[in-house]
Amino acid sequence: MSKKYESLAEMIVEKVGGTENISAVRHCQTRLRFTLRDTQKADKEGIQSLDGVAQVVESGGMFQVVIGMHVAEVFEEVEKFIPNREGQEEQNAENGRKMSPADYVIDFVSSVFQPIVPALSGAGMLKALMALLTVFHLVNTGSQTYYILSFFADATFAFLPILLAYTTAKRMKCNAILAMSVAGIMCHANWIALVAAGEPVKFFGVIPFYLVSYTSTVIPVILVIIVQSFVEKWLNKVIPKAVNLVFVPMFTFLIMGTLALSVLGPVGDYVGEGLALIFDWLSTNASWAPAVLIGGLFPIMVMFGIHHAIAPLGSMQMASLGFDSIFGPVYWRYGIDGDYRAGIVWFEPAQKIPADCSNDRRRSGRSVCRSYAYTPFCDGLFRDSCSASVYR
Repeated sequence: MSKKYESLAEMIVEKVGGTENISAVRHCQTRLRFTLRDTQKADKEGIQSLDGVAQVVESGGMFQVVIGMHVAEVFEEVEKFIPNREGQEEQNAENGRKMSPADYVIDFVSSVFQPIVPALSGAGMLKALMALLTVFHLVNTGSQTYYILSFFADATFAFLPILLAYTTAKRMKCNAILAMSVAGIMCHANWIALVAAGEPVKFFGVIPFYLVSYTSTVIPVILVIIVQSFVEKWLNKVIPKAVNLVFVPMFTFLIMGTLALSVLGPVGDYVGEGLALIFDWLSTNASWAPAVLIGGLFPIMVMFGIHHAIAPLGSMQMASLGFDSIFGPVYWRYGIDGDYRAGIVWFEPAQKIPADCSNDRRRSGRSVCRSYAYTPFCDGLFRDSCSASVYR
């Protein structure tokens, strides 16, 4: 990876108060998101004046540095200035500033869902590509090519619990591989066969397993891994270190597999079914409400990081009903609006830019706007022609 952002990363780390003031750091599509021990130590104006930084925002319990679409490259350089980041993250979080319940929920949802956004986006765009291929009669829906492309696109949703198990485990500081394996138990073909058979299932002839298919679900696996994080920590304490490597995974699978299929999974499924009923009622009786409320408040939600708590509703609706009428259309409209505004700044005449603005900052600002304008344009191009396929 190019090191052209090394100096920018070093200046950002220095101006947020140094490595000792950083409890955690990650990034989304355009922002570096710092959790700081003391926000008063951060030089907000100094960071905002750096060439390559578009804006600084404090919201959702995080100190956010807006970089642009190349934020991943800057993040890679930032990581180099934070030694032992993975090992110290839990200790730093405990020593860092306490978050309010609302901030904690937003941070949790963001941590769980943000990493899987590329996979969801890729799967959705592949569905859109399939629709284009069929609309222009390049591929027949009965062909092997279409069948193969279909499971290429569906794989993300079919194994969504495994992806969510990984991200939830990383957030809860438990073993991600064990978490993915537990999610694999819930998605295993043999369990799906038992569910399809419809006959009562009892573990050891005593513990009833409720016949629920967990592929493409969201809430059940998150609930399971949250509980696993506590079970795993308890097992690590009570099992001797000499046999820890063997018996902790074994008992984790036995305990969590049983709880997942008998109690936690069904509870999560009931919650999901309840949300599905709400979604169904809204789509039938007040289909305008989500678009008006979320669409009208979406820019404010982004400023405060609350949009991360809304995004999963779209995924859950997609999993339960097969379409997204809550988050997807709103995000689409917001993207087109952002495309329009970014395009204006991109093509703004040079004489309208303040004279005291440096050439580097002009190029940086226009580069961000150019990147921002491209993305919604391509997104709108595909979704406009394939909306029925993406949302239905």
